[in-house]
Amino acid sequence: MSIRNAPGARALSRATFPWTTPTWPGAVERPPVPSTLGVDYETEWARSYGARLARVVVTEGLTRPLAHLLAAPRVDGLDRLEQLDEPVIFTANHASHIDTPLLLSVLPERWRHRTVVAAGADYFFDRRWKAAFFAFSINAIPIERLRVNRRSANLAASLLDDGWSLLIFPEGGRSPDGWGQTHRPGAAWLSVRTQRPVVPIYVEGTRRVLPRHASRIRLATTRVTFGKPLRPTAGVDARDLATQIEAALEVLADEQQSDWWSARRRAAGGSTPALTGPTASTWRRSWALGDHAGPRERSRRRSEPRWPDL
Repeated sequence: MSIRNAPGARALSRATFPWTTPTWPGAVERPPVPSTLGVDYETEWARSYGARLARVVVTEGLTRPLAHLLAAPRVDGLDRLEQLDEPVIFTANHASHIDTPLLLSVLPERWRHRTVVAAGADYFFDRRWKAAFFAFSINAIPIERLRVNRRSANLAASLLDDGWSLLIFPEGGRSPDGWGQTHRPGAAWLSVRTQRPVVPIYVEGTRRVLPRHASRIRLATTRVTFGKPLRPTAGVDARDLATQIEAALEVLADEQQSDWWSARRRAAGGSTPALTGPTASTWRRSWALGDHAGPRERSRRRSEPRWPDL
């Protein structure tokens, strides 16, 4: 009988395997452990039929009613999308975590359940439970915000080519004070690469619902305005298109504060107010936003007559 087949050896093998941790030779370099978080998190499962069906139930039964209860959105400009029936890139300003569920709740039905959200890989995909939660709940995909990442860019482009639309915030993150930030060219680059139109969206009021670093949600009114689609043209690079997108958002913001005609006149004259706000002290910039409006102001706004939504 060989030593390997001896009863004592078999008993020792059963007693020590697999309970002991295998050793690694000190002279041999360990291979790097493949990352499964951040931009490397795999989200394909969240676009499977079962996950999509479950997300429709959650969106229609919970997310939409809750978003409309908390934010009471007024939606304008949907008529500008009537001729669109293709994958598009939705770009919006970003002031609150409420922006994403609110926008997904007001998208026309032909895009609502066929849109992925570009989310910061360093924030939404840094832990496994967060990555799974956001991949399922808002159909998020990880995007590198601080530098160009080929994996995340290729994923977004392939999904656009596959018939999915994309919601992205060109500012790269929530505004620290409510005013706009300089746009990054990621959305424009994807539009030029895939030849998909960009739909600018201006969202107002979400910062009153859930400001940055706030610990509780407040009821407030919001307004979402969809702009005219922008299509990449020959000879226009990503930076030029990014400038056009930012200018379109500024015009939409001006339109909300005044009216369509006045906003277009200022745009034609090059006098549209910048989204970055006035150069002034912190309290003056905050006051200029109008975030000081309280519950009474909210009630007054809701009681004001509105033109019918035609």
